[in-house]
Amino acid sequence: MLDVMYFAWVRERIGEPRERVETQAATVSELVEELRAREDRYAVAFQDLSALRVALDQELSDFDAPLDGVREVAFFPPMTGG
Repeated sequence: MLDVMYFAWVRERIGEPRERVETQAATVSELVEELRAREDRYAVAFQDLSALRVALDQELSDFDAPLDGVREVAFFPPMTGG
């Protein structure tokens, strides 16, 4: 079981800030595929992975990262600053 958190426009498209997800995914990419297959709102939110960043247990990571031992996955747009 994973806690999955969504921020900014990802949260707006999915319609909730967080959820607990039961998954068989071994990597972040596989988790994204499972989520995309759920409903259109997930497919829309995850249509362009180049527009997203992911953190595993609050550490910036990659979409090919393994989920073994991970408790929390967060998806968010790239941060901009100035």
